[in-house]
Amino acid sequence: MGPLPRTLELFYDVLSPYSWLGFEVLCRYQNIWNIKLQLRPSLIAGIMKDSGNKPPALLPRKAQYLSQDIKLLRQHFQIPIQFPKDFFSVILEKGSLSAMRFLTALSLEHPEMLEKVSRELWMRVWSRDEDITEPQSILALPKKFKCAAKVENHRSQTTAKRKLKPLSLSGSQAAEKAGMTIEQAQGILEKISTPKVRNQLKETTEAACRYGAFGLPITVAHVDGQTHMLFGSDRMELLAYLLGEKWMGPVPPAMNARL
Repeated sequence: MGPLPRTLELFYDVLSPYSWLGFEVLCRYQNIWNIKLQLRPSLIAGIMKDSGNKPPALLPRKAQYLSQDIKLLRQHFQIPIQFPKDFFSVILEKGSLSAMRFLTALSLEHPEMLEKVSRELWMRVWSRDEDITEPQSILALPKKFKCAAKVENHRSQTTAKRKLKPLSLSGSQAAEKAGMTIEQAQGILEKISTPKVRNQLKETTEAACRYGAFGLPITVAHVDGQTHMLFGSDRMELLAYLLGEKWMGPVPPAMNARL
């Protein structure tokens, strides 16, 4: 019997483009390295406030660098990332509270869906320049993201629809695209403002702060009884060193074969 996998916690917010990069790299390596990856939806606004930090885009020179950096990282990481057209509205005005509460509720109800739904929310805001704040937007997920608790296969779609109350025309269409019943999708949305979900998101964000977070993403590695907090998406080579694993770049050979 081989050694037990080391636990990695990834604290992230879909408002953070660098969180997306770190997320994809760890997802690519989770079946290559001997690790157990735990996804921890957090609120970057809360971490910024707690640490006294500010979004880098508020400084003109950093904003200019960020724009060029994302273009290069898109190629290097092979992730279809690009700036939203109205960047400041997306980042500073709309925020990600609803989206991160949705992911928190999802992590409690259907954790097996968290990776795919997180990825789709990043795709919406950081690739297709789409909204992630409205309920209809959050529900607009691809058909492949199906709940394990889906309606029994023998039940026809007609019968299922007849028993469910529609959210709205657009909400119904989004739920169907997700491969979820309207009831399931509505159930997750109805929970995002409950004390349980709000407290869970707050606790996860506070946990990131206790680890020393001043932004996102952070990866927390639990190795040989020690805890290491690594900030950003560019510390993966150091993470490999801590784990005693081999770093093969952001797109490992096994991944390259599938691209």
